[in-house]
Amino acid sequence: MSQVPRVDYQTHPSQYKHWKLKFEGPVATLAADFDENAGLRPGYKLKLNSYDLGVDIELNDAINRIRFEHPEVRTVVVTSAKDRVFCSGANIFMLGVSSHAWKVNFCKFTNETRNGLEDSSKHSGLKFLAAVNGACAGGGYELALACDEIILVDDRSSAVSLPEVPLLGVLPGTGGLTRVTDKRKVRHDLADIFCTTTEGVRGQKAKEWRLVDDIAKPAQFAAKVQERALQLAQQSDRPADGKGVALTPLGRTIEADALRYPNVTVEIDRAGRTATFTVKAPTGPQPSTRAQIVEAGAAWYPLALARELEDAILSMRTNELDIGTWLIKTEGDAAAVQAMDAVLLANQNHWLVRETIGLLRRTFSRLDVSSRSLFALIESGSCFAGSFLELALACDRSYHLALPDDEAKAPKITVGEVNFGLFPMVTGQSRLGRRFYDEAPALDAVRAKLGQPLDADAAYALGLVTSNPDDIDWADETRIAIEERVAMSPDALTGMEANLRFNGPENMFTRVFGRLTAWQNWIFQRPNAVGEKGALKVYGKGEKAAFDWNRV
Repeated sequence: MSQVPRVDYQTHPSQYKHWKLKFEGPVATLAADFDENAGLRPGYKLKLNSYDLGVDIELNDAINRIRFEHPEVRTVVVTSAKDRVFCSGANIFMLGVSSHAWKVNFCKFTNETRNGLEDSSKHSGLKFLAAVNGACAGGGYELALACDEIILVDDRSSAVSLPEVPLLGVLPGTGGLTRVTDKRKVRHDLADIFCTTTEGVRGQKAKEWRLVDDIAKPAQFAAKVQERALQLAQQSDRPADGKGVALTPLGRTIEADALRYPNVTVEIDRAGRTATFTVKAPTGPQPSTRAQIVEAGAAWYPLALARELEDAILSMRTNELDIGTWLIKTEGDAAAVQAMDAVLLANQNHWLVRETIGLLRRTFSRLDVSSRSLFALIESGSCFAGSFLELALACDRSYHLALPDDEAKAPKITVGEVNFGLFPMVTGQSRLGRRFYDEAPALDAVRAKLGQPLDADAAYALGLVTSNPDDIDWADETRIAIEERVAMSPDALTGMEANLRFNGPENMFTRVFGRLTAWQNWIFQRPNAVGEKGALKVYGKGEKAAFDWNRV
């Protein structure tokens, strides 16, 4: 059954308990001022700007509001409103009282949020500057690492640190080890020292080791941060005169066994341990010019769809742990989806369209890294065309109904130009490229059918679907496949799916997720971390951890 209380990923600045937003022309300041008494769950206090999932839900919301509501912002300064502390990382007592699944989901969401900063810097010109004005440890330093640059106050006490190994017997869970090496290129022996000391590194040494980009004395710190923020802003092409779009509340109904939005529905079969996601195509006249798109605002279909699908994925991932298989369906007019894609492609350099493509890209990527089995069901009335085809390409398997005796009702899929790279995975590959290992003959054969509706046999012949049962076999074949999947070990499936989904080139993002899945996931279950005398369990109790000294 669902966890109680249910986690809601929707919020608004008027409801923030932990972050303060300020806007000054091209620079936004996002200041950490975490309310220690406003943890998402009982049992811990968020002292010293330590955070939990609730803090990161607000952070994700704040970044989205900067993206969409403030196009004039080109640089976001991430800093602290508290004296002498920037952020002390994930709250240790929260981790200590949380289930394994909660810890892993928490780490995954914080990873996605931090990856999103780098995604926006790369794709939409929104730059991030960490103004580290106090002690910066663990996940706090990992947030700084996700920014384009880090300036550290040189006050003889403020340090950056990743103390998880010596203090807690776990790893930095949101990409710390990976970004220290892959992004900041800290020499590996210095990184070894850095990650096994609790006091961290301060001042000039932090700069020399490449742990930060610059340092400044307290009297000059604010001026240096402002100067560098404006310099970073000059690298951006976000419009100074752009009209922002208010992210209005989602039209969402939460039922005991369903989530309902205007464009997305999730229906849960608890006995079968499956959830059916149905994504609906746009209907009626749609904006086609940039002015119309801006005027439509949050009601513009692609933006509304991205927000609804993201919320559905996050809600199901956190609140419905027993629902291990997601069945992905679409319904509506494929021509309407293709028309939407044409507008996205024609206007992809407009700031709002670019941000919407970015939100769709990151939302599709949330599917890729969800520890759920994903099956696409391509039935009569489906519209897996273009951007909607990405949903099927993200799945572990796709079943396409063949109706050889009824051409009119036979479901079709349509490959669009958007499938060749508008929505890359975290690997940088398109999902078509991942599917065919970027082999030219297969991709050329698919491209030759660009824009042509393909029935089940044609799609199967091109390798675009897993199976093409006819109407006589459809019900039994899909039922058996789903029942077999549901009966398998969820642990083994999670490991298998992650390995098979990410078969392409490695990069920093894939290593972050791979190390989280393989290493942190394992360490979080070991007695050295979470046993009765494990480091994570005894932290703050005045006791010493008792380790099993066997190397495994």
